[in-house]
Amino acid sequence: MGFLSDIGGFIMTPLYYVISGIMLGWHELLSTFLDPEGGVSWALSIIGLTLVIRILLIPLFVKQIKSQRNMQLIQPKVKELQKKYGHDRQRLGEETMKLYKDSGTNPFASCLPLLLQMPIFFALFRILDQAAKNQTGRGFLTDARATDFAESKMFGKIPISESFWEARTWGPNPDLAVMLVAVVLVVAMTATTFITQRQLMSKNMPADAMTGPYAQQQKILLYVLPLVFGISGVAFPVGVLFYWTTSNLWTMGQQFYVIRNNPAPGTPAYDAKMARDKAKGKGPKVDNESGGVALEAESEIDRRPSTRQQPKRQTKAQRQAAQRPATPRATPPAKPKSPDLTKKKQGGGR
Repeated sequence: MGFLSDIGGFIMTPLYYVISGIMLGWHELLSTFLDPEGGVSWALSIIGLTLVIRILLIPLFVKQIKSQRNMQLIQPKVKELQKKYGHDRQRLGEETMKLYKDSGTNPFASCLPLLLQMPIFFALFRILDQAAKNQTGRGFLTDARATDFAESKMFGKIPISESFWEARTWGPNPDLAVMLVAVVLVVAMTATTFITQRQLMSKNMPADAMTGPYAQQQKILLYVLPLVFGISGVAFPVGVLFYWTTSNLWTMGQQFYVIRNNPAPGTPAYDAKMARDKAKGKGPKVDNESGGVALEAESEIDRRPSTRQQPKRQTKAQRQAAQRPATPRATPPAKPKSPDLTKKKQGGGR
């Protein structure tokens, strides 16, 4: 256990400094016009921390979207492999991995943003939990600042460091204000998780991808993740709930933008985008004579000037021969006719 705790401390300690540094930076900025000891300034600092982290994770989100799209588009090929090699699990695995490699698809890339957020989430939870219970700071959060955080209250009633479970739920005087805020945040966290996953499955997955192991995995996550967050959310401090709910809202909005503006082909979102583009005059144009569809992109390509053909490379001898002036070829002198033949022609009438 000592070795594992050392590894955990080695990983988490830098996160304590990064998270506490960003949060304190936002707190200093917000303290210029808000009460530095109030819970609102600390709650907004946590929201600011969330926004910074999500902005830094945008490149990974782009990889996640590309990976999910590739996974959807290659599902018909995966089904063909399953029909062909269903009796041989080893060969099926080898061919499937080869398909992933050839298509540039990483099946684990879709989990990267969530996997990278989990250590950040646990580090923030540890910082706020220690500050609330022991008034002990971590990273750049000193003990004095930790005490300020533990004693801060939103609107003078709601301690930001308290959770639903700790709000004397079963006691004679439960803190109903904390319970109400915590329940609202837990419901919002659970609902945004469900809506985000549902949005991906209903709008940005082709019909062929709605069946098979990948689709089954997505359906399981659709109901399991919200359930896990809902059950565990009652133990999270209000500040942590602010972080996770804000992160979910960012993910939902970011995914909505990507699906609306860059949907995967063959999906309901793609059809909706084509309909919007057509209504704006940007969609596909139908050729009435041939019955075919010509996209505007193709017409733009047709209107482009043709590229000049580059001259072929020549050797040095060929270039020198081309530069020499052409000399007229001398015609050979006509051969004199034989006198015998002349005489024969002249006396041919005899």
